[in-house]
Amino acid sequence: MPRSTILSLAVLACGGVLLLADLTPAQARSPDEQMLLLDPSERIEQRCNARAMGEVQRNVKGMKPDELVAYAYRDPVIKGARIRAPGAAIRSGGTWYHIAYDCETQNEGLEVKSFEYKLGAAIPNSEWGAHYLVAP
Repeated sequence: MPRSTILSLAVLACGGVLLLADLTPAQARSPDEQMLLLDPSERIEQRCNARAMGEVQRNVKGMKPDELVAYAYRDPVIKGARIRAPGAAIRSGGTWYHIAYDCETQNEGLEVKSFEYKLGAAIPNSEWGAHYLVAP
């Protein structure tokens, strides 16, 4: 349904009161539309976090990541369409691991243009709480 139709239906449903709110994530029609509702820096971080999890799953035998925290040990740095996350952590099989990545996006942060990562050692459970790492 075109957005104009959605707004027209909202006007009729509200007794003629015009609603000018943007689509909420639940109303957006596609994943890209949902991503476009995010702040650009959040969009870039989310897209690159997803890419990191996919790369690790494809390239590291036995790894099935289900969570990534880009700011676990150091804040990520976002400049333009690029994010560097030198102190990130990724969880797989109930264990957290250090990971660092460098990711450049394009098309308003919706596509990954280039991506590199380095997977590190497992993180001891005793460090999880101090670094926003939760148990599965």
